[in-house]
Amino acid sequence: MLQFDHVTFTTPRLLLRPLQPADAAAIFALRSNPQVSRYTGYATWADMNLAEEFINRDLQAMESGEYLRLGVVIRENADLIGTITLFHLDAQCRRAEIGYDMRPDQWGKGYMNEALLRLLEFGYKDMLLNRIEADVDPDNLGSINTLKRLGFQHEGLLRERWIVNGAKFDTAFFGLLHADWLAQQPR
Repeated sequence: MLQFDHVTFTTPRLLLRPLQPADAAAIFALRSNPQVSRYTGYATWADMNLAEEFINRDLQAMESGEYLRLGVVIRENADLIGTITLFHLDAQCRRAEIGYDMRPDQWGKGYMNEALLRLLEFGYKDMLLNRIEADVDPDNLGSINTLKRLGFQHEGLLRERWIVNGAKFDTAFFGLLHADWLAQQPR
């Protein structure tokens, strides 16, 4: 059984680490922001207790290997600006889904691309995944562009896949195979 509770990575600008109880305010600020929740499958948070419950659930799930969620922290100032996740792990098919969110004031700076590159490397090299999938709101062009830069292929549109606060949303489905990821690695 994989355990993710001690998984930590560094990149040139970032520290990727498990969330901690002290992160509750930063997580609440992220998930209570309508610009962030607009493109997700959850409603905008209105209660700080949700952040504390979220972190506690993460700590348990990561210890049991259910999923991997890491906080994205700028190394220079220790500012937690987002999260990255590998979830819906399917050991038999060696498949997972990737998810992420980031504070809008940090969009467009390349942080998410940097974080996801490291997460993909872990997924393919250490977890031996064959396929990583992403489910994205078709209107979230920033996220779609990030996925395409990482080599993900658009595989289809699932109509009205999500219902959040009574509103129906389509999803664009993307996939990245291990072979495709290897082909784009520097030799």
